[in-house]
Amino acid sequence: MTREITYIEAIAEALGEELERDDDVVLFGEDVEEFGGNFGETAGLHERFGSDRVRNTPLSEIGIAGMALGAAVGGIRPVAELQFADFAATAGDEVFNQIPKQPYVSGGRLSAPLTIFAPSGAGIGAGAQHSQSVHSWIGNVPGWVVVTATTPYDAKGLLKSSIRDDNPVFFLPHKMLSETKGEVPDEEYTLPLGESAVEREGEDVTVVATQVMFHRAKEAAADLDLDVELVNPRTFAPLDTDTIAESVEKTGHLVVVDETVERYGTQGYIANEIVENNFFSLDGPPKTIGVKDVPIPVSPVLEQEVLPSVERIKAGIESVF
Repeated sequence: MTREITYIEAIAEALGEELERDDDVVLFGEDVEEFGGNFGETAGLHERFGSDRVRNTPLSEIGIAGMALGAAVGGIRPVAELQFADFAATAGDEVFNQIPKQPYVSGGRLSAPLTIFAPSGAGIGAGAQHSQSVHSWIGNVPGWVVVTATTPYDAKGLLKSSIRDDNPVFFLPHKMLSETKGEVPDEEYTLPLGESAVEREGEDVTVVATQVMFHRAKEAAADLDLDVELVNPRTFAPLDTDTIAESVEKTGHLVVVDETVERYGTQGYIANEIVENNFFSLDGPPKTIGVKDVPIPVSPVLEQEVLPSVERIKAGIESVF
């Protein structure tokens, strides 16, 4: 059985179920207690589990990330919340130098089974320092598992798997998807990390997209006289290129849409993987579509101008023929 719930409700369910399931799971961050998190994702959890399991922290991202690492190597399974994914830069030493390298530099003696929960993406007029999609930053650092969530079904299943994983996981929900609704099973489930999902089957062109860009690509596909196959990568590290390659082998065409900057963005990496390893499956060069090479503006009109729009995606799909 399934029911329709919002993306944020799915995340809140995942957090509650994992706190209930495993006493070693703890949740901390700024305003996760009575305030309920930036988007309502932790509402009611402090009342259910108390301050030993759900705890506010000072306004210090470097402290939050450092506490997560210390807790994880000490045997606890923390979920550490950053209010915006951009603040990974504020906790830069922990995020880029310490957490993902801990198992390696300890010769495998220490593990870091922690989850950084960090809402990402543009669309709410939050300006250049609060609107970036950072999965290309984090995915560039060996040691991180990098997870994005596109639907409520994704959000719940992937977050539960992230919390249970023995590697450090950067879990990136999208701010603009908070109130979107979708079907989620009543019974408990998890989704495997490192596996893409073919969300819409087609014969003419493969479009790879995640989060808000997936929904825009789906809208673009519905308005084209083409049979578009939509692939949702779900995780960027590890990236499941096999599913993408199988799709391209069928369609012969590839378009990659992502809410990262086109310069050094994930679009180019995915396209390169297919060109390098599956070149003869392609009937022409792939097309990449991403954020224009400027900081995200605070003006809503300008903000939408720099992001991939439905029209840009449609034009990009048509350009590969």
